[in-house]
Amino acid sequence: MRAAVFLLILANLMFFAWTQGLLGTGDNPDALRLSQQLLAERVTVVSRDEPPADASVKAVKAEKREPESCLLLGDLSAAELARVEALIHEKASALRVERSETASSGGFWVFIPPLPNKADAERKASELKRFKIQDFAIVQEPAAARFAISLGVFSSREAAESRLEELRTKGVRSAKVGERERSVSAALEVRGSEALLAAVRPLLAESGVPGAPTACRPGRTAAQ
Repeated sequence: MRAAVFLLILANLMFFAWTQGLLGTGDNPDALRLSQQLLAERVTVVSRDEPPADASVKAVKAEKREPESCLLLGDLSAAELARVEALIHEKASALRVERSETASSGGFWVFIPPLPNKADAERKASELKRFKIQDFAIVQEPAAARFAISLGVFSSREAAESRLEELRTKGVRSAKVGERERSVSAALEVRGSEALLAAVRPLLAESGVPGAPTACRPGRTAAQ
């Protein structure tokens, strides 16, 4: 009787040792316990010293994100605005653009009427330089005034007439005073990485847009 009890206890001990992987089966004890769990295929083992893979990917993306910069292109006509937007869409579509429009208050200007072509306008500009006159610009837009030469814009007729008299004393005879029509000009803010903006700068210069791009005003944010 004692022998039977002893054998039964011994058998229980050996079965327990086998289930715990203590009899040298060669298998990983963790794998054995994992196989005994319900839905074991859904359990993922994560090292204590390593963060989850998803968190690591998000951290790397955050480190690689470049700071955003902004360029301002001001005083653009409707045609110039369309040309710049098309250029950016074609060459640097990752950049974001925001436009704003302002209406001029009219006023008066002193000008030489439109010349037949660009070459004639440039010759007239050279004559003005010989008269020691530097404050002028060849007009490109609107089309009705293309190749005219602007010699100043004024809020009152009296100020414009005074400028005209000054020009006449210097030998300019073809200038006149005219009333300016109210017009709408646009500004464009271009936003993106500094690398993209640096690449698009020479393209903007070649597009014929007047003036050089400047940095946007501090604190200005793009429309959402």
